[in-house]
Amino acid sequence: MSTDSSAPRVAPAWRAPLLVLAIGLIAWWALPEQLGLLTRIAITALFVLSLDLVVGIAGLATLGHAALFGAGAYAAGLFALKASGEPLLGLAVGAGAGALLALASGAFLLRYHGFTFLMLTVAVAQIAASLAQKARDWTGGDDGLSGFTMGPLLGRFAFDLEGRTAALYAIAVLALGLFVARRVVDSPFGLAVRGIHENRARMAALGTPVLRRLLAMYTLAGALAGAAGALSAQTNAIVGLDSLSFALSAEALVMLILGGAGRLHGALIGAVVFTLLHHTAASINPYHWLFIIGAALMAVVLLPPQKAWAWLRSRWGAKA
Repeated sequence: MSTDSSAPRVAPAWRAPLLVLAIGLIAWWALPEQLGLLTRIAITALFVLSLDLVVGIAGLATLGHAALFGAGAYAAGLFALKASGEPLLGLAVGAGAGALLALASGAFLLRYHGFTFLMLTVAVAQIAASLAQKARDWTGGDDGLSGFTMGPLLGRFAFDLEGRTAALYAIAVLALGLFVARRVVDSPFGLAVRGIHENRARMAALGTPVLRRLLAMYTLAGALAGAAGALSAQTNAIVGLDSLSFALSAEALVMLILGGAGRLHGALIGAVVFTLLHHTAASINPYHWLFIIGAALMAVVLLPPQKAWAWLRSRWGAKA
């Protein structure tokens, strides 16, 4: 039986998650004083990865993605406070809360597209933030949800003050989330969603159930965003209203643009670059770190990474 050598080669779905896991473990071992930053990078990368499924793969511009992150964070915090401090159960609850909110809101939002969809996602995030602020008895209002403690991971590994368990936990969940996202994006379902992104009318004419495909992808993105929110709640032991804020949604979109939308690994690169830039610039000058972020964003927009690589290769080729 012969194989078609002209067919495009697709990398195995496990390769990128394994690479992320290896890099994360090396960083965990080599940088024991930066485990808090490493945990934040892993959580942020998972959140931006979920946004890439919506923006880069499905082509739905949103500025309300923080609502899904915040839903997962509050759900995991409340679960730990009222029911159980088991981390993996809390993670599942957070992912379920994000998916449920995405399913409920997406059934309405996805009937619209373009600027209307964008504004409606902002409205959903604002409604979620307002509800969290008003429900002070449950969420703590402006003071945030706190007072919960997490049990040991797998019944054995306690969350320590150094953040060793939290960092490994976040890296492992990020690798798992990337594996799931890669499998979905490379599947016939993912290719159909990419087709909808390219030409919605043509895919509808071919008989593709456009709304159901987009809703399924939006729900999956909600589950990943909810898992990121749950990780944030469990590793920080507090959930604030900023987890539902417009600023968080905008920052995630900037990270995605920095890394390149629609390629999954671009979400990870953007999250790492933005978080490191933020951390470094804020430690040097906490009042003007946004200047550096703005300059980096302008550089990426004016000189996309693909063009930069092409230019570098041409320069190296000319010297060779």
